[in-house]
Amino acid sequence: MRELYARMAELEREDRPFAVATVVRTVGSTPQVVGAKMLVDDLGRTYGTLGGGCVEGDAFAEAKRILDEGGSSSLREYELTEELAWDTGLVCGGTMWIHIEPGAGALTVGGRELLADVLAASSTGTPIALATLLLKRGRDVVPAGRLYVEQSGASGGTLGDATLDERARTIAAETLRAGTARTAPLDDERELLVEPIVAKPHLVVVGAGHVGLALAKLAHGLDYQVTVIDDRPEFASQERFPERVEVVRADMVEALGSLSIGWNAFIVVATRGHKLDAQCLRAAIQTRARYIGLLGSKRKTILIERMLREEGLPEDRIRSVHAPVGLDLGGRTPAEIALSVLAELSMERYGGSGRPLRLGDDLYERAVSRPR
Repeated sequence: MRELYARMAELEREDRPFAVATVVRTVGSTPQVVGAKMLVDDLGRTYGTLGGGCVEGDAFAEAKRILDEGGSSSLREYELTEELAWDTGLVCGGTMWIHIEPGAGALTVGGRELLADVLAASSTGTPIALATLLLKRGRDVVPAGRLYVEQSGASGGTLGDATLDERARTIAAETLRAGTARTAPLDDERELLVEPIVAKPHLVVVGAGHVGLALAKLAHGLDYQVTVIDDRPEFASQERFPERVEVVRADMVEALGSLSIGWNAFIVVATRGHKLDAQCLRAAIQTRARYIGLLGSKRKTILIERMLREEGLPEDRIRSVHAPVGLDLGGRTPAEIALSVLAELSMERYGGSGRPLRLGDDLYERAVSRPR
């Protein structure tokens, strides 16, 4: 998303027109989630994706029409039938609404131009959430006001009603803490689209052993920004890791205190000893990271928690650590342990349940017996 906002800033500097298409609402299974965006510039080039296929093609054509004719915003509804899915490869069974608007002023809220703030938030700056009021008109939804909320609580803009603004700010602040876009129902006629803008997820692996290496490789493939810290030259070697993984060879405790670790960071402590684990956990807790995990057994977790209590660390800070880190997937190898850890991080980021997606027998029976 940062690349998309950076492109918007570049086009504004060049005084070139562009349009922004955003998924504002979904029902059922869709190829993209609420908040997904595609940018179309005056030369017909696109950035970002709405899921591909004919849906994206139609949104592109509508964006070009708005650019060529100087039109205002529009809303498009796409029902993804089984026939459409068969022809295009899109996920079937859902409906998505895409709002397309001219780029000029798209991020101006309450008289404040937010593009610079959004660009900073998508890097390492303070997270910010944009909340758009959606009015239901039959099967359609119509954008009808926007406000923003910063992590500090500062806000601007209005939805046209002070009571509604206060409720929207509360929802936006909650969504900002979660870090993923969503549509929240307000009543039978109104919904609130909330889009948190946060930095790319940053995984900091403290310890470059076998599991640390596996964590870095898998997280790199999942598009995390990855930093690995270790004080041993034979482990903290760039040659062992993918090219874009940052490898820091330094005292691990000191490195945690000096690195730029923002809110959308996930720290996993996996050092070579209990005492060093405890020292690194103490340093990790002092950062802004939203998630801190400790690799190891239950016995190790109890020992380290006891050490931290003896040092006077507050109980709530100790209990905030995810320990032992990971979901119970049954794996044993470093790669399988890394999968377990990254699965828990994904669950934390997106608010997942961790339950299997498999259909229950009752749902399956209803589906296969439904008349076609």
